[in-house]
Amino acid sequence: MQFNIEHSDAGTSARAGVLRTDHGEIQTPIFMPVGTAGTVKAIHQHELKSPIGAQIILGNTYHLYLRPGTDILQQAGGLHKFIHWDRPILTDSGGYQVYSLSHRRKITEEGVSFQSHIDGSRHFFTPESVMDIQREIGADIIMAFDECTPYPCDYDYAKTSMHMTHRWLDRCQVHFGKAEGLYGYRQTLAPIVQGSVYRDLRKESAEYIAKTGADINAIGGLSVGEPHEMMYEMTDVVCGILPKDRPRYLMGVGTPENLLECIALGVDMFDCVLPTRNARHGLLYTSQGIINIRNLKWKDDFSPIDPESPSPSSRHHTKAYLRHLIHSKEILGAQIASLQNLSFFLWLVREAREQIKAGTFSAWKNSMVEVVSRRI
Repeated sequence: MQFNIEHSDAGTSARAGVLRTDHGEIQTPIFMPVGTAGTVKAIHQHELKSPIGAQIILGNTYHLYLRPGTDILQQAGGLHKFIHWDRPILTDSGGYQVYSLSHRRKITEEGVSFQSHIDGSRHFFTPESVMDIQREIGADIIMAFDECTPYPCDYDYAKTSMHMTHRWLDRCQVHFGKAEGLYGYRQTLAPIVQGSVYRDLRKESAEYIAKTGADINAIGGLSVGEPHEMMYEMTDVVCGILPKDRPRYLMGVGTPENLLECIALGVDMFDCVLPTRNARHGLLYTSQGIINIRNLKWKDDFSPIDPESPSPSSRHHTKAYLRHLIHSKEILGAQIASLQNLSFFLWLVREAREQIKAGTFSAWKNSMVEVVSRRI
């Protein structure tokens, strides 16, 4: 995996780069649509390419391990072939599911035992087994196994958890280095910075991860309920330590405003379920601002959903029609809204890239933050 920075913004730490994988190039900054179980909800794979413009998508180890299972994925030739997607894929290690399913799991030094949310069956993840599972899934970028601490989280717990995440990373690296990929292309392991919202822990963790010499580095344990300013502070600390010549991936973030502010801090890659999850509930991100399409004010509004959208359905269908579909719980409503939100997120990072290249990112970002935060 190779990463080249093509342009840097003079007024911020934003940069425009190219990440090269065996499944193609990724132009950064980039947002990755989340395809948890082998599908980005309500979206066809061809729509991910156009109009959305996705260059990489994310799958989840926990969910794909439980269903359909890695035996099926191996028979298919890996996740790329199983879902008919020929561009890069990143897999989350399952650490976030360990965090979110706290009532179903037990964490020890060896790993995590948990119950399936599907049928209650018991399973055990270790750093080693998670490496094997992700190899079998066939992702281009494989995440190290970590513990995502909650917010709020007391200092001692955050410190203990961070050191265990570091020890798990060591085990991941040793095991990952013992075998090659199964499907004829290269796979890359990405370590994860932890440390909750404590500046000294984040600094220590970032320094530990920086020393691994990994091709890509991730920042985890944020966007779990902490104030946005605290998230920005921790991101700034970490980006100041992680190698400048390697891509930085901020996991699980976030809103359009979050993306813009964190691009300015030096983040290159993002993922979040927010655009598709909110779309299914009628919350739209548009070129004019945020729309709750369920509101009565849109009942007889026959203007386009978003006349500036890359998505043809948003330019051709009206707000009144989409409101009707969402209220009627029609599947088409979720599809149109999801296309709108993902198209907007991908347009936003593409435009950020162009502004960085043009040397106008800082002023553009400040004006865009107001637009993307505005509710209309």
